[in-house]
This record gives sequence, structure tokens and C-alpha cells, in this order.
Amino acid sequence: MGVDKITGEARNITAKISAHYVDNARTLPWRIPPRLSAAGTLPDPYHVWLSEVMLQQTTVAAVIAYFKTFTARWPTVADLAAANEADVLAAWAGLGYYARARNLHKCARYVAEELGGNFPEQEAELLKLPGVGAYTAAAIAAIAFGQRAVVVDANIERLAARLFAIDTPLPSGKADIRAAMDALTPEFGAGDFAQACMDIGASICTAKSPKCAICPVQTHCAAFARGDQEAYPVKPPKKAKPMRRGRFFWIEQDRRLLLVTRPPKGMLGSMRALPDDGWAASMNGHGEPPLNGDWQVHENVVQHSFTHFSLEVDVAVYQGDMAVINKCNNDDTGSDNGKKGEAGLGDAIWWPIDGIEDAGLPTLFKKAVRWAEKHKREV
Repeated sequence: MGVDKITGEARNITAKISAHYVDNARTLPWRIPPRLSAAGTLPDPYHVWLSEVMLQQTTVAAVIAYFKTFTARWPTVADLAAANEADVLAAWAGLGYYARARNLHKCARYVAEELGGNFPEQEAELLKLPGVGAYTAAAIAAIAFGQRAVVVDANIERLAARLFAIDTPLPSGKADIRAAMDALTPEFGAGDFAQACMDIGASICTAKSPKCAICPVQTHCAAFARGDQEAYPVKPPKKAKPMRRGRFFWIEQDRRLLLVTRPPKGMLGSMRALPDDGWAASMNGHGEPPLNGDWQVHENVVQHSFTHFSLEVDVAVYQGDMAVINKCNNDDTGSDNGKKGEAGLGDAIWWPIDGIEDAGLPTLFKKAVRWAEKHKREV
């Protein structure tokens, strides 16, 4: 069935999806239960915005703990705005796509300083906020403010494509999918309807082995009628990811590890990390250590996959004269846990290995630390 054939059936589909949500809505810390929202109770816009930013390309299961940590530490958007960016990035560590964290902090500051701590209600105004795109703006407008907005995330995209057998390959097919959702989205209760569709996509209309037997709109689903549900949405062939190589440098003294802060622009910007050799999405690292001395290189001990490329990492362990870098011990305190200094490494900091979890290292660097700790005797 094409989008052009969506007529009066849309009302029946919408009603069935909405009714299913009343009894089957997932319990999530940022969500208002459907019976309360139907009575006019709306969630905290700060919670909706925060959760939606966290959920971009990240699973609900992974986000819940981070959401609870953030809202406990920074209960309001003003609290988050007043936080140090380094602390926000450290708290975000492990969620990936770190540009989201930098934009999160930037947006919080904008809302707090320019908008008096109040999020705008309209999609057009929400789109002006740092880091807020079309999907996030629609989700906040619908869920937090009860506006009629057409919300399309990956789960909803899959549900709509199957319902109407939309066979235009992505990304071109997104226009037809949005048109389908526009036809389904009710004038009132758009927020609950969007969340209802998200829940069906996440738990019933899954990418693999969808549970069509319990789907509330199975009788309306064109893909189910054709028996080819998993063919939708139609995606272009995957391109092979290029493989890059990089090297991390391990400098340890007295159970303290030398960390650096990555440049603010670029991958994993402003995050604490092990020194490395300048690897990037577009090129291999140069392999040269940050200082002269005796290094023991362990080849290809860490593998990591990014969105557009994969990375193989060597770890080089410093075994030279520690007097070369001892002056790092004598500079001003850089945090509660370490001290800053210069050792041909820019702005470096010593961090206790026993408290390395508090450094907020990105997952890639955590892998390297775990490897080094496990192979300490070899190193």
C-alpha cells in the first residue's frame, strides 16, 4: 500500500496504537504514564530534552542509568548550564557520539542564559537551540508541550515503512515515511502517540523477527500481508568501513597514569584520554611517541568501531628514564585526583590508576586501560 492510499484507515490505525499504549507503555524515568498525560500532566521539558539527546543512536537500556546520574547531579537545566564542561563530558563517557555532550552543555547554557531557563514550546523555536535537529525538536514539542508535531525516529520509521510497504530506499524514502506519519498523527495527544509508536517499534515491530502476532495493527500492515516485513524499511547497500591504525602511549609512575585532554575540535573533543599519535577517521596515526625514550610496543591490542571507520590500536609503554617527565609531579593541581604538567605532551595530568573510572575516559581508551591492567606483568 502506498502513502497515497492512506485515507480513513489512518484513524483506525491511530486509535489502535493509542489504545495499546495505555496498557503497554514502557515505564521510563523521563516519561509520564499515559493515564496521567491524558489527564493533562506533561513531563519536565528538561527531562524530555535530556533523554532525547541521550537516546540519539543509543539504546534505552544504555541511557536510563546516565539519565538518572545526570538528573541527580544536575536537577535543572540551570544546574547543567553552571557545570564545568569537563565534568559533563566525564559523566557522558561511555555513551559515545561526544559532540552530543558538548552541544548538550552549550544548549543548557543558551536556555539558562538567553531564555530564562525555559525551553521554547514550538518546533521552529526549538530548532534554533544548539544540537537540536528536526526529530528532537518535534519530540520535545509533542511530548513536553502537547503540540501536534510529526515525530519520526528509527523505530517509528520502521513501523511506518512496514505498515504502508514504503519501498523507496532510504534516505529518499524518509519523505514518504514522514508523510505517512503525518497522516497518522492526531491533533491532540501527539506526544503519547509518538511514544506509543516508539514502544511498538522497540518491542514488537523489531528489526529482526518482529512479533507480528501481538501487534495491535497487524491487520492494517501491508508488509505483513505480503509476508516480507523484514524487507522494510529498504536500505541502501552498506559501504565497507575503512580500517585505520593508531597508537596509544602509556606512561605510568607510582600507580598514576599520564592523561591528556584532547583538542576541543575533532573526534572525542575535550575528553581526557591517553596520549596518541594523531589517528583520525581520514588517516592512520604517525606512530611517533610524544617524547624520546625506551618504548615497548604491543601491536593491535584494541579494536574499536566508529560509525564511519574501524580502528586498530597499538599500545606503546614507556620504559625510559622517569626523570624526563617527573616535573609533571610538581605543577599546580589540575583536579581532585591529579596534577598538571608539561612533558612534551601539552596539557597533561597524572591520574591514579585505581581511580581511573572517575577520569571519564571514552570507551576506546577504557579498552586500552583494561588491556594494560590485565597484561601488567607482560608490560
